[in-house]
Amino acid sequence: MGVCGHLRRIASMAVVALLVWAGAAAGAERPRSLCEISYPSDSRIAWSCVKLKWGETPQALFGGYWKDVLRFNRLDRRHFLGGVSIKVPKNLAQVRNFNPMPLTYPDASREPKFIMVDQAEMFLGAYQYGKLAYSFPIALGIEGKMVPNGTFRIDAADRRHKSNLYQVEGIGRPYPMHYGLRFWVDKSKKEWPSYWIHGRDLPGHPASHGCIGLYDEEMQYDYYRNYDRKVYRDKYRPLTRPFLEDAKTLYQWVVPAASDPGGFHKIKNGPRVLITGRPPS
Repeated sequence: MGVCGHLRRIASMAVVALLVWAGAAAGAERPRSLCEISYPSDSRIAWSCVKLKWGETPQALFGGYWKDVLRFNRLDRRHFLGGVSIKVPKNLAQVRNFNPMPLTYPDASREPKFIMVDQAEMFLGAYQYGKLAYSFPIALGIEGKMVPNGTFRIDAADRRHKSNLYQVEGIGRPYPMHYGLRFWVDKSKKEWPSYWIHGRDLPGHPASHGCIGLYDEEMQYDYYRNYDRKVYRDKYRPLTRPFLEDAKTLYQWVVPAASDPGGFHKIKNGPRVLITGRPPS
């Protein structure tokens, strides 16, 4: 069935789609403790497990290190909620510009742009001639919906891509996949499911239908603020600038502004994408 809600052929499949959505939603329930999720890089940094209280914000708790602590937890501010337990470094300075990706990748030293996805770390690295230019925390596929390991290539982009299968919960709008970069179309399956790197929620654990998600708080503010205000009521805290926008940063790194028509378009000889490891359970 479809990956990330984007299928080449979806006619006469509505009932099956609903069943897939129900199963995926059940499998992606938010754990109450991100401390239970282990990454290989955890051993480098001493941390304590802290249960968040309603009304607390990353900025208030961690000051200038708030973005770093979120990166360390692979978490966005929308999911920084009361009752959720997160990993708090005992020495915040140790997670300044937190990055578990290798600083160099010699096998890509001749490639102008190269992307590595480490599923075990839930992080993505963008390399220029083998040297790390950017690294980003990511969301990955839930059990049974994980993207396969292997080598792929960015072959299409869409700045305002959206799902043609799934909708935003409680809102009814097509699920946004903004700043989308397509890296694989699985033609071995009847529906030709496509896999994208795009902006989405980062709840700190595997949560997608197979695509790779990056911070896009601008999208969250636009799509979710009214819904979240209704759900959380007096506990609701709106997102404030500066927004976390890794999806936009990666998109603009891959797609030069001068060659971006804004809509869906093919990319010739796009960056190679290497996917390795297995997401944490």
